[in-house]
Amino acid sequence: MPSVVLVGAQWGDEGKGKITDYLAEKADVVVRYQGGNNAGHTVVVGDQEFKLHLIPSGILYPGTTCIIGNGVVIDPKVLVKELEYLKSRGIDTGNLRISDRAHLIMPYHIRLDQLEEERKGANKIGTTRKGIGPAYMDKSARVGIRVVDLLDKEEFAQKLKANLDNKNNLLERVYEEKGFDFQEIYDEYLGYAEKIKNLVADTSIIIHDAIVAGKNVLFEGAQGTLLDLDHGTFPFVTSSHPVAGAACIGAGVGPTDISKVIGVVKAYTTRVGEGPFPTELKDEMGDLIRNIGHEFGTTTGRPRRCGWLDCVILRYAARVSGLDSIAITKLDVLDNIEKIKICVGYKYNGTELKDFPSSLKVLAQCQPVYEELDGWMEDTSQARKFEDLSINAQKYINRISEIIGVKTAIIAVGPKREQTIVLEKIFENR
Repeated sequence: MPSVVLVGAQWGDEGKGKITDYLAEKADVVVRYQGGNNAGHTVVVGDQEFKLHLIPSGILYPGTTCIIGNGVVIDPKVLVKELEYLKSRGIDTGNLRISDRAHLIMPYHIRLDQLEEERKGANKIGTTRKGIGPAYMDKSARVGIRVVDLLDKEEFAQKLKANLDNKNNLLERVYEEKGFDFQEIYDEYLGYAEKIKNLVADTSIIIHDAIVAGKNVLFEGAQGTLLDLDHGTFPFVTSSHPVAGAACIGAGVGPTDISKVIGVVKAYTTRVGEGPFPTELKDEMGDLIRNIGHEFGTTTGRPRRCGWLDCVILRYAARVSGLDSIAITKLDVLDNIEKIKICVGYKYNGTELKDFPSSLKVLAQCQPVYEELDGWMEDTSQARKFEDLSINAQKYINRISEIIGVKTAIIAVGPKREQTIVLEKIFENR
């Protein structure tokens, strides 16, 4: 049985929640391996819509074990709220497990995130201001507070006091802001500890045992390749590693445990936040795609920047994550567009670039080199087999695979579970 890593192959918001949910039906374990509640997944089940931020969308299947791995930073307030939200919707969350090694987002992380973005002004990164970056900074500085610390009252008190001494000094002296009260945070977070303690475990063991037992394991990344801290459009990136290699670190498994990597690709390109975007459409076409595709952030509600599909990005994502196949989402959004463009390269200073540049200064000056294809001008949302798609829609899918050199395994033609075309089975039946 395979262990599959699912990664975003663009700037995030590719529809990973839909693909995770679809694959989770045959998965025994679904693992979230990085990021925090700065990511959002919208999953449609029948006529019901679920919006999730921390908990893997596999939670919607009663028989699937869901894990928040050690690579995730957790805001306990958000986690408890999400657990209560799912319970109110009739979803059993008893099969969720939370890594005891995961780091916590504290109130001072959120405040510092907000203040730092405000200080940068026009040079802001465009973070969700939810404390993700500062929490990862504390993790790297080895002063972070982990879930295992939260469950030990004495350890938590000691680490919280040490952190508040430092953070309050920073807030008061640098930002001229009021600091945080120890007792208030201590009592609040112990309340969260009480609500999640029965879900906390050494999740690396659970995952390892599932792999050894030959079970289907799905590793779910948040955000996308171009938001990776090392491989993305730095500094307009997230604070963790969405690429496939991070699944091993963020879940606590070895690289030899991974058997497949699938990249999720939106049929066009979007991004949220600041930074260069070569194929961005700042016209009526961009507005049309945004409105038809409902391109507004699940977490922030911010309108997403929209553009034509960029295969330079996809080739790059295929290389850095070692993609075996891709899952193309939101094909139906393009149903009524007469001419559709695909970016196959960049032109920079009169030279054509085939590879994605590391310099944002260069990227900002790149002009997309397009191929234009005929649109299909018909409804694809009812298609359930590849042959059900019109010839032009088939040509579009095939051309994407041809350009990036990766086969297509799944095509989503709508948000519902049944609106999915499978060209290659990822998991066998349980």
